[in-house]
Amino acid sequence: MRLPFTRRRLLGGTLAATGAVLSGLGFAQGQTLTLKGKIMLDSYSSLSRGLVEAATFPLIEAIHGRRSRRFAKGASIPNGPLAYTSTEAPEALDPTEQILLLSTVAGNTGWVNLFAHHPAYAGKLPNYTTAVGGRSFPSSAGFNTTEFFFTDDTGVYFLPTRDMTPAPTDASVDLKAWTEVHRARIVKLADGRLNIPAAMPFMEGHNTWCANVPGSTLIWPVADVAQHVILLLLYLIQNGTAIYDDVNSRQIPGLEKFGHRMNMSVAYPMTFLEQVAMTDVATETGTACYAGALMLQALGLGGWMYTGINPFVVLGASGDPAVPGLGFQFRMLEGNPLPYITGLPGVFEAHVPPHHANMEAAVRAVVARKFGKGGPFDAGQGGPYRENAAVRGSGAVIDQEAIEIATIMADYIFSTFGRFPAKAPAVFINTYLQAHRLDTGFYNTHFGPGAYLRTHAEHDRNWG
Repeated sequence: MRLPFTRRRLLGGTLAATGAVLSGLGFAQGQTLTLKGKIMLDSYSSLSRGLVEAATFPLIEAIHGRRSRRFAKGASIPNGPLAYTSTEAPEALDPTEQILLLSTVAGNTGWVNLFAHHPAYAGKLPNYTTAVGGRSFPSSAGFNTTEFFFTDDTGVYFLPTRDMTPAPTDASVDLKAWTEVHRARIVKLADGRLNIPAAMPFMEGHNTWCANVPGSTLIWPVADVAQHVILLLLYLIQNGTAIYDDVNSRQIPGLEKFGHRMNMSVAYPMTFLEQVAMTDVATETGTACYAGALMLQALGLGGWMYTGINPFVVLGASGDPAVPGLGFQFRMLEGNPLPYITGLPGVFEAHVPPHHANMEAAVRAVVARKFGKGGPFDAGQGGPYRENAAVRGSGAVIDQEAIEIATIMADYIFSTFGRFPAKAPAVFINTYLQAHRLDTGFYNTHFGPGAYLRTHAEHDRNWG
């Protein structure tokens, strides 16, 4: 249902008793909201109740009301105490709510703020940041090594945002323009829903009845752990230390000649650095999905964030030709039962061979991401500062010697272990976010009051 509102600038904020306020046509009495904050809906030619609800939904209600609500329209639990078969057909998300959800999970939210100071950098800015745009979730040291894929009934898609330059905006937020900028970045990879058989070992048994079901949108972040480890190596070098090989209990040959800038007495164990990288990307991917989980509450969608789908199946290493997944390249290494996955050519390529000629090329590509055209330390790039050129141009340079040191460590790992990183995966996925239209009949049958929010109860009326 579309509503012919004449006033579309909603001033939203902390809404007391929002459920009572948003009544009738979705506006407060007097058809104005005069609370703190700004949410611009002016550019929508017509507004759905669902969009008004989502734009004014209280954060605290989303946090308190977040639950895993797995029972979608069309689902069935055949037996047991919660047995129930849906009487409703599966139904896809409304296109507007889908792109709002995707933009919430993966969206660019404006210019990133560079690290402001480090006492050891002699008036230069720390050079840790790797992207110019902030996103809807945090990234350790601003590395931003994650991208996003999703699937629905129509196809399999890639939504790249990690190197996205923020779209020009005024002081307010034009919600439609923001989501449409993200829609324009979507790349279709294949027709039809990604084939993830509803059986073990493709997914955990407890998810076989509810995961990736018809009508749902399934989103998953993918992290370039190899790039993240290179960034951590550069971070250590800029701060005067390096790593050693704790697996073989030895120093990395070649680093001894850099004693003038490297304090090896405080060097990091190699595997610890890789653990840090894994923790960083797990936090990045998890908080992205959590942002989406909060948006599910505002949209009135069922769904949940979870880890119970086999990542090797999704990436393309299922071992079953009938289940090709995304088709990422991988190889099996002697003594390792798990596939070493490196990337999808032309779409998502980890910073390792064969996607880079060698580890030196991978290191230089990372440095270019920082200092090259459009990067965070490109003096010609725009930004949030009054003097963007002066600020961006003051980033501490990663000099040729630093590149050489990083290459020595990366080459050592790759040649010693036949892979990079040595023990962590080069490409990592773990967390998924699913969104679907909720079958409230299941909850009405098996739960007491409060099993779902008013947005879920009113979803179909609100979104048409």
